[in-house]
Amino acid sequence: MGMRQFLSSIIRIMLLAAVAVLPHALFAGTEQIIYSFAGDADGEYVDSDLVIDSAGNIYGTSVQGGAFGTGTVFQLTPSAAGWIHTVLYSFTGGADGGQPYKGVVLDGQGNLYGTAVVGGTGGSCVEAGCGVVYKLSNSGGVWTETVIYNFTGGNDGYGPGAPLVFDKAGNLYGTTPTGGARAQGVVFQLRPVSGTWKFKLLHTFTGGADGGGGSAGRLLPDNLGNIYGVATVGGAYGSGTAYRLSQGTNGSWTFKTLYAFKGQPDAGFPYGGLVRDQSGNLYGTTYYDGANDLGSVYVLHPMPGDVWKEKVLHSFSAGSGGNSSIATLVFDDAGNLYGTTSEGGAGCSCGTIFKLTKGSNGQWTESTAYRFQGQPDAGFAYNGMARDAAGNLYGATVHGGTTDGGVIYHFIP
Repeated sequence: MGMRQFLSSIIRIMLLAAVAVLPHALFAGTEQIIYSFAGDADGEYVDSDLVIDSAGNIYGTSVQGGAFGTGTVFQLTPSAAGWIHTVLYSFTGGADGGQPYKGVVLDGQGNLYGTAVVGGTGGSCVEAGCGVVYKLSNSGGVWTETVIYNFTGGNDGYGPGAPLVFDKAGNLYGTTPTGGARAQGVVFQLRPVSGTWKFKLLHTFTGGADGGGGSAGRLLPDNLGNIYGVATVGGAYGSGTAYRLSQGTNGSWTFKTLYAFKGQPDAGFPYGGLVRDQSGNLYGTTYYDGANDLGSVYVLHPMPGDVWKEKVLHSFSAGSGGNSSIATLVFDDAGNLYGTTSEGGAGCSCGTIFKLTKGSNGQWTESTAYRFQGQPDAGFAYNGMARDAAGNLYGATVHGGTTDGGVIYHFIP
C-alpha cells in the first residue's frame, strides 16, 4: 500500500528536518510570535485551527502536553503586558477523551466544542477509546468539560480529528476519517434536543466515487442549509473529491460529488477545508499533485445545471516558495487569499505563509508572504490562519518557539 493510500485517523506528518535559526529575509508581511509553548503541563504540538471571540481572546488545542500528557484546550488573552496563556482543560485520555486535534468552535454563549481522537466510553478501537465530541462550559472562570458524544467505532465512525462547525440553527457538523460501515469515514450531525445532543449519520463514505478518508478541514455550511466539504482520497480518479450534502423536506440528506480531483497536473488529495467568496465560488488547497506534485490552490466555480468547474490557481514547487499545504484559506477585505504550507521555504524547510492576488485579467498571482525560520521562530504550519475583527491574522505551528513545542503567531499582511 502506497503512502497516499495509507491514511491514519489524523494527519501525522513527522517532519524531521534539522531546524536552523536563520536571519529573517525581507517578506511581504510581518510575523510575530505571541506565545511559545513550553511543553509538559503547558501543552505542545499545536495542530490547531484557531478561533477568536469578540473580546479578542484566541482559543485552540494542543495535541500533547497538559497535566496528563494527552492534550489541552487553551486560551490566549490580550493584555497591556502581552498575551496571557491559560490552560482551560487538560485531557486525561480516558472517558473525557484525548489528543484533541484541530481546535474548537464557539457558540453564541461562549461555550467551546471540539473533538478528541481517542478516549471516551463508546467502544474498543485501535487506540484507547474511539474518540469523543466534547463541550467546555465557563461558569465564573471555571471551565467544565462534558462529553456530548462517544463514538463507538461502528457505523458512526471513530477517531474524529477534524474541527466542528455550527449551522445557523445551532446544529454541529463534523467528520471522522475512518470507521463507518465501509471503514472510510462518515459525516455526522449533532442536534441539541432538550439539553442533550442527538447524533445523526449524514453520509457514509465508500472510498469509491464519493471519496473517503474525511479531511482535516472544517465543513462549510451555506445559508440554504447545505454542507460542503472535501474527501482526501477516493473519487473517480483516486485523488479525492469535493462534495455537498443537501437536506430534504423529510429530514433526509442527499450527497453529491461536485468534483473528482484528477491528480497531477490537476489538484489532488485535499486536506484543508473550503472557503466561499461572495459569488459562491469555493477555494481550497491540496497536499499533493498540481503541476509539480507538491500541492496546489484550486477554485470550484458553480455553473448552470449544478455543474462545477475546477481550475488550479497555483501549483507549489520545490524551493523557497513553500509546498504541501494542509491549510484552509482565509480572505482579507481586499479579496486576497492567504494560506500556509507545511513544508518548503528557506533553510529548515519549515513552511511558509503565502498570498494569492487576483488581477484585473482574472488571473491569480501567488507570492510568498513569510518563510518560517524554525526554532525560536515558528515552524511547520499544519493549519491555516484566523482573522480577528481588525483583519489581523493568527495561526499555530506544531514546532518552533523557545522549546520547539509549537507557537501561536500574529501575521500582519
